[in-house]
Amino acid sequence: MPKPKIDATISLRSGDRFLVGRDRIKLLEAVAKHGSISKAAKAVGYSYKTAWDSVDAINNLLPSPAFVTKMGGSGGGGGAHVTEEGLRLIDTFHKIEEKLARLSSRISETGLLGDEELLLFTFGARISSRNAFHCVIEKIRKGPVDVELHLRLASGAELIAVVTNAAVDELELDIGKKVLALVKAYAINLSNQKRAGDENNVSGTVTRLIKGPKSWEILLSIGDGKTLTTVIPLERAEKLEIKKGDKLIAHFSPQDVIIAAN
Repeated sequence: MPKPKIDATISLRSGDRFLVGRDRIKLLEAVAKHGSISKAAKAVGYSYKTAWDSVDAINNLLPSPAFVTKMGGSGGGGGAHVTEEGLRLIDTFHKIEEKLARLSSRISETGLLGDEELLLFTFGARISSRNAFHCVIEKIRKGPVDVELHLRLASGAELIAVVTNAAVDELELDIGKKVLALVKAYAINLSNQKRAGDENNVSGTVTRLIKGPKSWEILLSIGDGKTLTTVIPLERAEKLEIKKGDKLIAHFSPQDVIIAAN
């Protein structure tokens, strides 16, 4: 029996007003192709008035117009062309739609498997940090100003993050909530043994070295297919005599862990 397919659609809004959906994008594409509102309306099956109302609504809600018209164009409706802003809108819509289609396909094939929030968060996210980990909050320790979060990775490793009380409220953080923990590679140091105190200690095996004139980039496998990337000064790397296969400990402050939540 074939698996059911999910046809997911999106609409972009400005406040509570509808801006654009799949049909309006098709209309804009038709305007770009035919150079005429009347011809574009006919191509997509719109009435002339509906086509004008649609493109006018897009223009009114965007900072700059998605299309412009010229008097006396062919087809009896005046000439028109899609602007750079309009082309960006079309391109952005299709990129989002493609990602949504991939996500929908994954859901139909495997289900969400309890990862609803993280799937939706990572669907459109692009981040600079190489170290981004899906975690579950296991413990919360609140202080007058700061809050200590104890996080569990899929690999079983534990991270500690420190955020403000305001951040806990704004992100609606609670025990059991799934979040994304981000750590900058430059904030991580390496050594041969665990350190006492409040620092994070994550064990791993060196799987890759990139040697630069001033620093080395080092990739650690930390289990369950997860990796941790760090960049340390040349002097430190040479002192540790790091090579592939070495077992090392990554250290970083809880204050250097950034939390993102849906």
